[in-house]
Amino acid sequence: MALPLGLAWAQGKPLRPLTDELSSGLALLAFAIILAEFLLSGRFAMVSRRVGLDFTMRVHQLAARVALALALVHPLLYSLPHHPRRPWDDTGLLSLSADPLFLASGALAWALLIVLVAMAVWRKRFPYRYETWRLMHAVAAVLVAGALAHHAIAGGRCSHDPLLAGFWLALLALAGLSIAWVYLLKPLRQRRQPWRVVSTRAIAERTTELEIENPSGRALAFEAGQFVWLNVGHSPFSVHENPFSISSAPSSEGRLQFVIKAVGDMTNALPDVAPGTLAYLDGPHGYLTPSAPAVRSATGLALIAGGVGIAPLLSIMRHLGQSGDPRPVTLVYGNRSEAQIVYPQELAQFAAGAGHRVVQVLREPPPGWQGLAGNLDESLIRQVFEPGAHQGWTYLLCGPPPMIAACSAALRRLGVRRDRFWPNASITDRRRQTERRPQCLIAVSRATAPLHDRTGIRFRHRRRRHRRRLSCFLALHARADPRA
Repeated sequence: MALPLGLAWAQGKPLRPLTDELSSGLALLAFAIILAEFLLSGRFAMVSRRVGLDFTMRVHQLAARVALALALVHPLLYSLPHHPRRPWDDTGLLSLSADPLFLASGALAWALLIVLVAMAVWRKRFPYRYETWRLMHAVAAVLVAGALAHHAIAGGRCSHDPLLAGFWLALLALAGLSIAWVYLLKPLRQRRQPWRVVSTRAIAERTTELEIENPSGRALAFEAGQFVWLNVGHSPFSVHENPFSISSAPSSEGRLQFVIKAVGDMTNALPDVAPGTLAYLDGPHGYLTPSAPAVRSATGLALIAGGVGIAPLLSIMRHLGQSGDPRPVTLVYGNRSEAQIVYPQELAQFAAGAGHRVVQVLREPPPGWQGLAGNLDESLIRQVFEPGAHQGWTYLLCGPPPMIAACSAALRRLGVRRDRFWPNASITDRRRQTERRPQCLIAVSRATAPLHDRTGIRFRHRRRRHRRRLSCFLALHARADPRA
């Protein structure tokens, strides 16, 4: 991101007032961030397998806010007047460009960027389907990038330089390739490799099992715990696709299974999808798999699932069973009612294996319930995992955000090292009205969780410190006040 600043400084132009130089610097940074955003949103498998799409989306959202803040401040810092370029001011030292197209493209990009970020932050408040919003988001982003490119190269004091202009054009080309990859090249590849729906069947309350196959018999090369973006019954060029975790174990049969909860238009209509309906896949994505170092080096595995968060953990559980993994495995599976439990017979069969344990938890247990009752919270985690009894285990969590927060806090208090548990909130529970992200992205970045932990701890310490300071201030004030 600092490269455009270095290229601008290397031009050796005379310095303008400090606020004007600062304004130009903010604009260069904002433009670089905006162009890099296209690469973050490209869903490239080489990125998702290393850090996870969940992490790249968080960075994408944060970077957009930073770019907007820089862009908002940029025009407010200029102190030089707008005048047509004078012959004796070839470096733009004394004035800013007054070219109408230059000013119009800058104003357009500035306004569109505000709208773009606002519609992303508050998108649930807009009366648009996700597919409509996604198209509007992509078109607005392209317009912002194009307007900024014209504004910077046509009238910018530094970006008019051939070297820096070439840098912007190269980044602009990469951004264009990213858009072409998502909306053209990848759909063309999917069109040559269609899948077909084999069956859909209800396996629990408001939960459907979807099975698809590759007509060519070619299996998808994926690892247990990964997910794909799935498009059922639409053109591969359509934006009607949703991310779902694969629940089946890897095999050579060319078939995939998904456990999908009804939370929106697509998932509500899933039981009515006819066998033979074409489907298209984008993936696999995700990197927290049995081959991941944290899982491979574990002496035992704890799979903690809430609701439909069981989907990727089912894939891992099935893979461990099929591969004959000798390590002990404990599955903790929480639901609201018994009717929401998926594959109860298979879970019972897994629990009968050597070293395997399945703990069922219900918030509303029926009479005679043999499992545990309550929420997946700290008290239950302590009940299942006794302190010191699971040294070297790795804990994989997937479910609603409150469950993830409670279980993560419990594991920390039990002394589990932070690199030994991997939390991830189930997107289904976070966004029940829209289907915008994977129901469970087990590919959450390992790097983000320690950051969130440290940030949360830092903020808690600050609040406590401020409360102590306030208490001391009030006590001293009371002593000094003669009315006290």
